[in-house]
Amino acid sequence: MKFLTSQMMAVLQQRDLRKNLKAFYRYVLVLIGTIVAYSLTFHALMVYEGQEHSWLTGFYWTLTVMTTLGFGDITFHTDLGRAFSILVLLTGVVLLLIVLPFTFIRNFYAPWLEAQLRFRAPRELPEDERDHVILCEYDSIAQALILRLDVRQIPYVVLEPDPTRAVALHGDGVRVLVGEPESVDTWRNARAEHARLVVANLSDPGNTNVTLTMREHAPDTLLTAVAEDPNAVDILQMAGATHVVALKERLGQQLAVRVNAGALCAHVVGRYEDLLIAELPLRGTAMAGRTVRDTRLRELCGVNIVAYWDRGRLRPARPDAVLEESSVAVVVGTEDQIDELNAMFVIYQANDNSVIVIGGGKVGRSVIQALKERGIDVTVVEEDEGLRSKLEGLADKVVIGDASNFDVMRQAEIGKAPSVVLTTHDDAANIFLTVYCRRLNPKSHIVSRVTHERNLEAIHRAGADFVLSESGLAAKLLISVLQNRELVLIGEAVEFFVVPVPPCLAGKTLMESGIGAKTGMNVIAIRRGDQSESSPAASSVLAEEASLVLLGTVEQRLEFTKAFSGGKLGKPAAGV
Repeated sequence: MKFLTSQMMAVLQQRDLRKNLKAFYRYVLVLIGTIVAYSLTFHALMVYEGQEHSWLTGFYWTLTVMTTLGFGDITFHTDLGRAFSILVLLTGVVLLLIVLPFTFIRNFYAPWLEAQLRFRAPRELPEDERDHVILCEYDSIAQALILRLDVRQIPYVVLEPDPTRAVALHGDGVRVLVGEPESVDTWRNARAEHARLVVANLSDPGNTNVTLTMREHAPDTLLTAVAEDPNAVDILQMAGATHVVALKERLGQQLAVRVNAGALCAHVVGRYEDLLIAELPLRGTAMAGRTVRDTRLRELCGVNIVAYWDRGRLRPARPDAVLEESSVAVVVGTEDQIDELNAMFVIYQANDNSVIVIGGGKVGRSVIQALKERGIDVTVVEEDEGLRSKLEGLADKVVIGDASNFDVMRQAEIGKAPSVVLTTHDDAANIFLTVYCRRLNPKSHIVSRVTHERNLEAIHRAGADFVLSESGLAAKLLISVLQNRELVLIGEAVEFFVVPVPPCLAGKTLMESGIGAKTGMNVIAIRRGDQSESSPAASSVLAEEASLVLLGTVEQRLEFTKAFSGGKLGKPAAGV
């Protein structure tokens, strides 16, 4: 009863509902007036026909006719009386069977139902909530991050100011909290002082406002802001952000790392403690055409091939897997081992032709700058003449025109380009240009960005060798902040996991565990306390208190859980 009373009070306190009640009162007055008028007319006509009835009978007859019950115990005998009966009947159909239900639903039931739905979306987290991640908006970045948080058993909550949308998200399984990110009360209700991380993923001005507001309640909580404009980084830091991610700049830098040009060497894409993770292009080397076993890189320089790229898809490095000309090997080793690997490949002739960057926007300019720092010549193709002045100071050659025009691409010397980087924000255009550039230069290494993760498969099918989305990169950066480590970015779908050794594997060797065969994941290190065994041998024993450092997809991580933990996620290892 108390719950119903509280809900009704909440409904009655709504401003819009109070306006509706005035309209409903007017309708009730019109209805009562109509019934009274018809009752008086009933008496007048009955006197005209020579019949006598009480006043209560008049009201009784009027209501039975208007509600279409029509008992028939009281009737008129003249055509005038029957015509009046028809009028009363039609009026009742309109007022009671059409207008009344609509008025009731519009003015009472719908507001009550909305209020009831609003009660379903929480406005405050439990007092004992700890170590959770708070997201300021449910966007593509939040969706990508939530997927990775769930598999790591890290709780989260998304702030949503609109109660109706919050209810919809809640119904979709998203943990949501109703509240304005610009309100201190919202951060108090979200237990921001106990949060593991706050992610400001609104616009740059919105993130600045959110950062200042959140700091009023939780000055010591870790806060990472995602900046759209690199110029906003300093402002967000001054506002109180612990970390600021200039997403477009970082995206350009990561795309540039995947460019195969200049001197042949292994490009470092991540680090775990003293272990480097690097990618080595194999085109034109003696390793192309060999199996992973036959490369003997572990014997020669100590590095392990843990996977390899094959036309945009990351394949597990099984011993009998054949490495093609277009393959890019993913290797793991110490800094000295990577240097020794690069010394082995210094004999191969470098490709000094210009890399083509299509698109001269923020991401494109970041790619150009990163490539120039590596000493690589760059030709940029840009359709907007207004960007020429900005690009001429960065690139070696600027071609203004539509990249889908053959003459433009011939001017950019597409036939000689070792790599092509597609940086436009239009996924459809990037997919089209991937097919086009692949046809013009089948040997070129094509690197592309996408805006939406749903287009990853399509652009891989088009022929791209490496693809990265903004939301995927942002999620990986935020996970690296949570784990307090450097970014490890091997591919869009490939993740970095640290998990405790399952009890069923304790005491077994790495070979006996069958982790690679059953799940496809790669064990790149075994951590025992503060000590780590990098690139462990097949004979390495998995101790009960140890943790495994794994590379694989989210699906492979779930398969690992199913295979070794009975379908239940174990307690996360420290630092994850």
